[in-house]
Amino acid sequence: MIQVDALTLEFNGVRLEPLSLAHAGGLCAAASDGELWNIRVTSVPEPHNVEQYIRHALEMPDRLAFAVIDASSGLVMGSTSYHDILPKVDRLEIGWTWYAKSRQRSHVNTSCKLLLLSHAFDTLGCAVVGLRTDNFNHASQAAIERLGAKKDGVIRHSAVRRDGTVRDTVMYSIVRGEWSEIKSHLHYQLQRAGA
Repeated sequence: MIQVDALTLEFNGVRLEPLSLAHAGGLCAAASDGELWNIRVTSVPEPHNVEQYIRHALEMPDRLAFAVIDASSGLVMGSTSYHDILPKVDRLEIGWTWYAKSRQRSHVNTSCKLLLLSHAFDTLGCAVVGLRTDNFNHASQAAIERLGAKKDGVIRHSAVRRDGTVRDTVMYSIVRGEWSEIKSHLHYQLQRAGA
């Protein structure tokens, strides 16, 4: 049975540290880089709601939220989480992920996913790691598929978006037996990108 405790992870110039109110200013700056809260299919907080966003993340009983930090500068680049943690079936999900626009399409997402997946499979002993996204978030779907995750299906009419519309949720997963190959592939992607 997996047990997920707060921890800090670091790799390839990216540090994941437990999210706290001390990250509010940095998250506000990261969200403002591209005015990401205006993207309909993400959960990025508006600048005036950053502290509420952090409090909500910390109050969720089955979520461990991280600030994504540039290890060399200390700047906050975004946020990501373990969530829907199900210890009895050795399953968790990775999500609530977003990055400042200037950090998108860089090594940051691959490095974060490598950190989180390595910890989930190699340290916690997860049997499966899930990922989910909005049915209209095609960029997120492509990024998840580039990781090597398999599409499990779509949960229809499953969650309310910030604008009040109801989304379908596209579900993906990686099972333990696939991890070794995916891990090698993620290292290859980083090496190829020179990151």
